[in-house]
Amino acid sequence: MRLSSLLFLVCFFTVAMSECAAAAKARHFRWEVSNMFWSPDCEEKVVIGINGQFPGPTIRAKAGDTIVVHLKNGLHTEGVVIHWHGIRQIGTPWADGTASISQCAINPEETFTYRFVVDKPGTYFYHGHYGMQRAAGLYGSLIVDVADGDEEPFKYDGEINLLLSDWYHESIYTQMVGLSSNPFRWIGEPQSLLINGRGQFNCSLAAAHTPGAKQCAAAGAAGNRHCAPVILPVLPNKTYRLRVASTTSLASLNLAVGNHKLTVVEADGNYVEPFAVDDIDIYSGDSYSVLLTTDQDTSANYWVSVGVRGRQPRTAPALAVLNYRPNRASRLPAAAPPATPAWDDFARSKAFTYRILGRAGVTPPPPATSDRRIELLNTQNRMGGGHVKWSINNVSMVLPATPYLGSLKMGLRSALPSAARPSDTFGRGYDVTRPPANPNTTVGDNVYVLAHNATVDVVLQNANALARNVSEVHPWHLHGHDFWVLGYGDGAFRGDAGDAAALNLRNPPLRNTAVIFPYGWTAIRFVADNPGVWAFHCHIEPHLHMGMGVIFAEAVDRVSELPKAAVSCGATATALMAGAGGHV
Repeated sequence: MRLSSLLFLVCFFTVAMSECAAAAKARHFRWEVSNMFWSPDCEEKVVIGINGQFPGPTIRAKAGDTIVVHLKNGLHTEGVVIHWHGIRQIGTPWADGTASISQCAINPEETFTYRFVVDKPGTYFYHGHYGMQRAAGLYGSLIVDVADGDEEPFKYDGEINLLLSDWYHESIYTQMVGLSSNPFRWIGEPQSLLINGRGQFNCSLAAAHTPGAKQCAAAGAAGNRHCAPVILPVLPNKTYRLRVASTTSLASLNLAVGNHKLTVVEADGNYVEPFAVDDIDIYSGDSYSVLLTTDQDTSANYWVSVGVRGRQPRTAPALAVLNYRPNRASRLPAAAPPATPAWDDFARSKAFTYRILGRAGVTPPPPATSDRRIELLNTQNRMGGGHVKWSINNVSMVLPATPYLGSLKMGLRSALPSAARPSDTFGRGYDVTRPPANPNTTVGDNVYVLAHNATVDVVLQNANALARNVSEVHPWHLHGHDFWVLGYGDGAFRGDAGDAAALNLRNPPLRNTAVIFPYGWTAIRFVADNPGVWAFHCHIEPHLHMGMGVIFAEAVDRVSELPKAAVSCGATATALMAGAGGHV
């Protein structure tokens, strides 16, 4: 046999061999997380940054590369972790970056090394997953290109990265105290929306088209580079890939580019059947790639507008400038920015969402049947005489001092908040259109133990909140997996033939985040083939803080040795006292 053929076979069957992985690289980063003064919307506040940057540095890699981040906690009084949103962490569940779930929080002045493989191309991001640190600015972009020799199933000439977020002037510590107080204090709406970490508060770049608005300085307040308008330079008659990700704390968003169509080609790191739209809805935790062709009047610049959807907006849209070169970047568009659709036009939101389908010939079909169905009812409840919580099947999730991964791996069930098995369903008689008849709830660990390689269906059921005629949008994110979005429905899920007929088993999209619309349900399917302990939760930061989440534990006995640094806290720290070396 020829040597080249032998190497091909070795590579095909054992991709970890050096011959196969020659093109893959280990990309090393040294980061320090710290508090710093910054002016994201021209108002100086304290943000959490990385290496003196906000947003944090962009990671760019190729599929198959290993990312190595040596993360030092430079915060003086609290722990920190970073979650690599959309990266499945196959074989490295301790690197998922979820405090009290996959690892211990990194203590001040300590360093933890994240090491993981980015196994498939796509648009991703990273963010803090301890307390509400994401809302304080701990986030950045993570872009994975195709491996050498591979090609995307679409063509483009250039690339633009848009990381969207919302921004509060009130500190996350004030927010968290309010959310946990009795009487309850809601965080309210954000003061600003940010594009790539920049926005404008109390003024508008398009004041001429906004009655009563004050015109923002073209270079930001007093030339402040932190909040200078975002300029996106492009050349005429080219096609650009806009990579768009939302790391908002609360806001659901809509993005549009004046006079330009957008063709959606990727969602959450998975290719989708291309379709053209005027604008896209993007919920917290979502990421998309859309293609934009610069085929408009070359003598003009155009607005990129990001506005609030799903909640009555009290926050002005964020604006950036699509700068057709060689026009001056300072030349603001003469036309009005694209109007954000009505916040409560959910029919429009659903029409967009339902068009997202798996790409033919690329997206694998889901298993035809499932082994288990878990139905999760989202409700808003009260506990302990007035504390407001979000609950799943009437249990509000609390996180323990000992990370789930360590306690389950080491058999320390006593370290969990509750040993009770959570319910796989809720009463069919529950009226999702009214406030809960009995608003009381309890707390628990919400750990669902899944059989290895089982096909699992999850039905997320939305309901009325405590106030009448209020049901909110909830984007749910699953760690450790992509899932097929099988379908959506209005009202209560019945599990009958009518609901079954609404499911798409032919070409559903693969996602890691899915939206539940008010008073509706969303059905997903995934295979529990990634040993570890994985969070599944609403990606709205205050909702998670108030208990809206569950934990999926899969084949923890198959997880390889845990790095000692990941689990040396709580009950596992005591259990480790007799151990040696860096793993358990």
